[in-house]
Amino acid sequence: MHLNFFKYQGAGNDFIIIDNRNQIFPLFNHPELIKKLCNRHFGIGADGLMVLQLKEGYDFEMLYYNADGREGSMCGNGGRCIVAFAKYLEIIDNETNFLAVDGPHYAKISEISNWVSLQMIDVQSVISDGEAFVLNTGSPHYVLPVNDLDKKDVYHDGKDIRYNETYKTQGINVNFVEDLGDSYFVRTYERGVEDETFACGTGVTAVAMCMAKKKGLSGKVHSSIKVKGGELSVDFKFDGHSFTEVFLEGPATFVFSGGINV
Repeated sequence: MHLNFFKYQGAGNDFIIIDNRNQIFPLFNHPELIKKLCNRHFGIGADGLMVLQLKEGYDFEMLYYNADGREGSMCGNGGRCIVAFAKYLEIIDNETNFLAVDGPHYAKISEISNWVSLQMIDVQSVISDGEAFVLNTGSPHYVLPVNDLDKKDVYHDGKDIRYNETYKTQGINVNFVEDLGDSYFVRTYERGVEDETFACGTGVTAVAMCMAKKKGLSGKVHSSIKVKGGELSVDFKFDGHSFTEVFLEGPATFVFSGGINV
C-alpha cells in the first residue's frame, strides 16, 4: 500500500498527518505500522501520528497516536498542527470546531501566518503535595518547579517519575519548569514517546495553570512559555479553583509531504 503523508511541527513537536477522509488508512491492526512510520531511523520520524477524518456535526475529527503505536490522549501541539492542515485542505477557513479524544475543540488560525490558537478543556482539579502538581489538561501531567533547568537530566529524571510505582501503569507526562520572571522555561518527558520532546502543548498548559495556582494569581492570566523548540503562550481565566477559557497558542508549520510504501 502506498500512503501519502504530511509532516507538520509546532515548536519542534513534530507529527505525521494523514488525510483519511476517504477511509484509506488501515486503522485496524495498525500499532506496528504507526510505530514504524514514527521511527526516526527506519521511517518518516515523528513524535506522533494524526489522522484527519470526517465526523458528523464537526469540521473534522482528530485521531492521535503516540510514537509507540498506541492511541494517545489529547495532544495540544498536534491539535494546532491539524488545524493548520485542515486549512491547507480547505476544509476550514480561519476558524473551526473539531472533535478530539477529550471532546470538542474550537480553534482559530491567522490569515497571514501559521499562528494557531487552540481552546483546551477546562480544568477543575489540581493536586499538589507542596512541591509538585498533578492535573489533566487532556493528557495527565506531573509538574515540578526546579532551578537550572538547562542542566537537568530530563530523560532520566523524567523517566524515573513516569515509571515509579504511582504512575507506571497508566503513565504520566513529566514537566520540569523554571520561573524566569517574565516567562517560564519548560522541558517535558512524554509518555508514549518515552523521551524528552522539543515541546508539549498540554504540558505547557498544565505548567501555566500550576504556576498560577502556586503564585495565587486569579482573573485573566497570560503566560509566555519557552521550550526547546521555540515559544508558546497560554491564556485562561482562573477563579482560584477552576481554569476556564483556556487557549494554547503558537506556530504550526508545514515541514514536508511525501509518500511511503507500507
